[in-house]
Amino acid sequence: MSTHAAIAAHANRAVPGYLVSALAMTPNAAVGAALQPRNPADPLASLGHAKVYERETTVFTEGDAAGSVFRVMSGMVRLYKMLPDGRRQIIGFLQAGDMMGLAFAAQYLYTAETVTATTIRRIPRLELDALMDAQPAFARKLLSATTSELVAAQDQMVLLGRKTAAEKVATFLLRLSDRKGGEQTIDLPMGRSDIADHLGLTTETVSRTLTKLKSSRLIRILVGGKLDLLDRDALADLAGGF
Repeated sequence: MSTHAAIAAHANRAVPGYLVSALAMTPNAAVGAALQPRNPADPLASLGHAKVYERETTVFTEGDAAGSVFRVMSGMVRLYKMLPDGRRQIIGFLQAGDMMGLAFAAQYLYTAETVTATTIRRIPRLELDALMDAQPAFARKLLSATTSELVAAQDQMVLLGRKTAAEKVATFLLRLSDRKGGEQTIDLPMGRSDIADHLGLTTETVSRTLTKLKSSRLIRILVGGKLDLLDRDALADLAGGF
């Protein structure tokens, strides 16, 4: 099987077809990404075009024709699927460097919406195909990232099915911290209802759990959609091994 075909197969098996930090961003890529000069060390920088989306804007909808893949340059995107009973299941929150729409299916498998003002690079699939054919090393790197995302999808299923509310929220906060290199202060721009739909909880349960963590001095809720992890070790113990 070619590397290109393997990527397609892996992405179609994932839940569903997106990559967290598939490729590292340049240090200043998150600031004014649409205006940054194209970086020859970043294979994706020469593809497609960047656009700034206002907060709460739909990038694409589940079932739309999937002619492009997308790379988040700055901001945050929520990905979700609608369940048969009308409930929303958020399957991920993407940040700078993350890619979406990689399932190589005829239609997008989920809906993508911005949480904040977000810069996104739209890359036609034909351009990505040509890049992978021309640069096998890049294709292998993308395959490796796709394989890692399968593991993350399995971890999410365990999170939804086996953990308590406190364990789910603690795990969620620690993952956000890890996305920032383990920093104490994390960005939490999404609403409580978004967190609830991601963790399989009610909005009220998420709010009560955050209040308990705050009262236990494990976290400190800051203004501007930020949160401090005051005791990472205790949160990791609460998360059940994280």
